[in-house]
Amino acid sequence: MAHTSEGTEFGLPALGATVRLLRKRQGLSLEALSQRADVSFGALSQLERGMGNPSFVTLSKLAGALGVALTELMQSSARGDQLVVRAGERRVLPEEGGTSPQARRELLTPGLHTPLQVIRTTLPAGFSNEGNAFRHLGMECVVVESGRLRVVHGERVVELEPGDAMTYACSTAHWWANAADGETVVLGAVTPLEA
Repeated sequence: MAHTSEGTEFGLPALGATVRLLRKRQGLSLEALSQRADVSFGALSQLERGMGNPSFVTLSKLAGALGVALTELMQSSARGDQLVVRAGERRVLPEEGGTSPQARRELLTPGLHTPLQVIRTTLPAGFSNEGNAFRHLGMECVVVESGRLRVVHGERVVELEPGDAMTYACSTAHWWANAADGETVVLGAVTPLEA
């Protein structure tokens, strides 16, 4: 399955690492992703360890279950060499749970498989994902660019104004609400490691 082209190397270890990182960022166990994608646990476990020979169908199912395009899933870690993401070329991430209307999440870093993601989120008036609190591995730092953001982290409730920042462990259930009358824009940096 390995293929080498000018300046880019694609192989199972890079693919497996990407699948594992995406799975962990969504707080999914191997078993949960296996069920969601309808891919055997053994095949998924092998893939994440850089082994096996996954079919196109298997990779398509995994991409769908992870909410990414198949091409994104198959890009190697060489993409990390890309330093610039132009404003008009930002990847829009799949919608996550919350009340209607949905937030718009734009990835400012070059790919989903980097150890750091920076995301610009635009929350429309009335947005809240209270009914769908997140819990996953990693640390997150958010800063309010405009508007007001309510962050609920476990039992703690914090309201952030423009310029305010908050850093928290993602393994504690957390959710956001737009506390402004209009739009709120938030910049967030997420790493898969917890201190």
